[in-house]
Amino acid sequence: MDIRTEIKQRVLENKNEIIQFMREICAIPSMDSLIGPVGDRIQAEMIKLGYDEVRFDKMGNTLGRIGNGPKVLVYDSHIDTVGVGDKNEWGWDPFIGKVEDGVLYARGACDEKGSTPGMVYGLAIARDLGLLEGYTVYYFGNMEEWCDGIAPNAFVESDPKVKPDFVVIGEPTKMRVYRGHKGRIELKITASGRSAHAAVHYIGDNAVYKMNSIINLVRELDRRFRFGMGGHPVLGNPSIAVTDVSARTNSLNAVPNQFTIFIDRRITINEPHDDVINQIKGLIPDYLQKEILVEELFYDTPSYTGFTFPLNKYFPSWLQEESHPLVQAGQKCVQDLWGETRPLGTWDFSTNGTYWAGKAGIPSIGFGPGDEITAHTFIENVSLDDVVNATEFYAYLPKSLKESL
Repeated sequence: MDIRTEIKQRVLENKNEIIQFMREICAIPSMDSLIGPVGDRIQAEMIKLGYDEVRFDKMGNTLGRIGNGPKVLVYDSHIDTVGVGDKNEWGWDPFIGKVEDGVLYARGACDEKGSTPGMVYGLAIARDLGLLEGYTVYYFGNMEEWCDGIAPNAFVESDPKVKPDFVVIGEPTKMRVYRGHKGRIELKITASGRSAHAAVHYIGDNAVYKMNSIINLVRELDRRFRFGMGGHPVLGNPSIAVTDVSARTNSLNAVPNQFTIFIDRRITINEPHDDVINQIKGLIPDYLQKEILVEELFYDTPSYTGFTFPLNKYFPSWLQEESHPLVQAGQKCVQDLWGETRPLGTWDFSTNGTYWAGKAGIPSIGFGPGDEITAHTFIENVSLDDVVNATEFYAYLPKSLKESL
């Protein structure tokens, strides 16, 4: 029997279990990076499927390993989600969800629990069919929503035995192979002033007024980006936005002596880190350089296990070469399994690829069910057929990769 037929048959035999597994992990809330309970459920499935090693790492991410070969392949799927907001907007329980016309609507269905069942079952099927010879493969269920890339960074640096050669990121790709995305830098700009009673505000120095021109310049810079300044032919245009503000004042009847804006700056691979920072600093007039400070944000929030991994909130852009064996292997999977040539893509949002490919230089691709446009919304959804069919891709990829190297 042809190996592709065998994979399809094994997936079909496990279809009900894959869908039930998907429903159950969506039903377990995992907001604010609290992924312990959903990690337990995923680990129970990997134990049932006979993984060689199943455990939590120090940060609290879930690991499942099969094999001890020299080539290390990691399947990365973040299992935390954003919050649900106002439950009344959903019209159904966001965790139990609903199935309509074969589509599951639930928090995390698309972003990104949808890839977990296929990865977990796909690797077990690949093992059973002898497709993992020469490999060590990992399922890596991690926390990502609050700081892209921190989980794989901690995973690699806190466990020196794990040095991946290739990574597959399970963020939603509409069942196509993706090969990169823009990065970002998170910044804050703080204006300092001098407080005074509002009745005699003119003897103070209102920090809010100092920031007015900076906000307008940020908006103008973004307009120039949209018209192509600094754009990349594949990744598209960079962007910049004010995403939050904070004022420090003694009272509502006093002039603020400090005003801070927070910036999300999306970057392409042709924008070096220092150039981006200097560009933002260049928005500040010379006479205000000592009164308005630009700072890169820093992340040091402990995980739910208390583990900390401090790092700057700089998330590099990345783009895997179209000719790379991993990209070609992914495309071959699509062609061999489904008889189609689907266009390569890139994400609009960022992923753990900011670490895997952007910082560590590890060849990476993305493949997963779902459309990112529904992520973080109250209509988040994924096709259950795609959840099941993605299992075929994850099972076949090790063979296809071996043939492409």
